[in-house]
Amino acid sequence: MIPCQRDLFDIPKNVAYLNCAYTSPLLKIAHQAGTSALQSKANPWTITPNDFFTSAETARELFAELIGSSSDDIALVPAVSYGIALAALNLPVQSGQGIVIVQDQFPSNVYSWMRTAREKGAELKTVKRPPDCDWTKAILRAIDNRTAIVAVQNCHWTDGTLVDLVEVGNKCRSVEAALVIDGIQSIGAMPFSVTDVQPDFLVAASHKWLLGAYSFGFCYVAPKWHGGTPLEENWFNRAGSEDFSRLVDYQDAYQAGARRFDQGEASNFILSPVAAAGIKQILEWRVERIAATLSAKTNKIAQRAQNLGFRTAPAELRAPNIIGISKPGGFKKELPQLLAQENVYVSVRGESIRISPHVYNDNQDIERLFGVLEKID
Repeated sequence: MIPCQRDLFDIPKNVAYLNCAYTSPLLKIAHQAGTSALQSKANPWTITPNDFFTSAETARELFAELIGSSSDDIALVPAVSYGIALAALNLPVQSGQGIVIVQDQFPSNVYSWMRTAREKGAELKTVKRPPDCDWTKAILRAIDNRTAIVAVQNCHWTDGTLVDLVEVGNKCRSVEAALVIDGIQSIGAMPFSVTDVQPDFLVAASHKWLLGAYSFGFCYVAPKWHGGTPLEENWFNRAGSEDFSRLVDYQDAYQAGARRFDQGEASNFILSPVAAAGIKQILEWRVERIAATLSAKTNKIAQRAQNLGFRTAPAELRAPNIIGISKPGGFKKELPQLLAQENVYVSVRGESIRISPHVYNDNQDIERLFGVLEKID
């Protein structure tokens, strides 16, 4: 278990920020890294050609360590939607095959599949929300010999209900289907192993559980797809681009591995140091300890919610870092405003209040939350 780390963040004592699934606060060290990077841009004569690559490679290597892969398997992307579009461009789909998604999936992991299905004559197969909250069984039932791609997440973004990616990955391989994972709500807060899950593509933006900044993220690409087609052609992802004096000696060859899929301006002098600082701290805490710490918090929230007559998914079907609570008839739409008036910050997603604590939260934050919930009708 990790003791409360609030002093590492700039969060006032009277604020209960239980909304990391929305976007995380920055660590003070990440804020400092960003400020230092801004100063470098203010003095651009201090930026060397080597700087275009070292900052990006540091972030790439740290993310690879986090998920247990090689840095050669990691592309730098601006958003989950970019990585999903990469997957959609490169994974084969034939007419009459199926693409499996789940009900109320986040749009960034839906729109590319809608277009792919339309263009390829494939079926977009949506798994309905299971009444027993067991997404894994429902997804496994939907995968068959016609399935080309399964595009899911480790936990549902609206309420944290769990998907067992190891089981789903095994089923995908048994029917030769590709597995694409939107990891934005799990990577950094839940243990994840590329070796165990064996995804074809995995995408995670930095600004939530990786404790980084907006508009910077990572895409794992399995080695079998390294020869694929990038979404864009830029100087950075071409072989030999480290030599600025030879950039007009145009190259057909790309940088090694998944680097060919890097977005333009992937160096991102300001955001990449911020991303690196967040992942460094996560690695120091260790994801297993983060997950255990957050699970204790969400279990406590679940017990308090159930005592008030609210509904939650069973503990064994919940992610450690996100919990959705609901009630018959739903909550009043003014609830987020009522909570914010008391400096309590959560999200309403679908019919659930989505609560997503981190290691900066303490028992006082949970008490502040239920101080409001106990008063509502």
